[in-house]
Amino acid sequence: MPFENPNSRGGRKRDASQRTADGVFKAWETRTQMVKSELAAASAATDAKTARLRALRLEKERQDAEAASLAPPAAAAPAKKRPKPKRIIA
Repeated sequence: MPFENPNSRGGRKRDASQRTADGVFKAWETRTQMVKSELAAASAATDAKTARLRALRLEKERQDAEAASLAPPAAAAPAKKRPKPKRIIA
């Protein structure tokens, strides 16, 4: 193919289509990066919340265990006797 003038109609069409393809790709790339960063931020927030809640749960369990060790053992409640069914003798 002979040398083509970049200002020719065919050259301008090719450049426009190349710019459009590059623009679409760059827009896709920026959206992908934005979604990845939002997912990473959400994941980090969830991890932080989970760590905080785990620490709270462990602290509460420690306090409960300490209170249970200091408290006197509770007396066992007397077992309730089940009433015997009445037998009807005919």
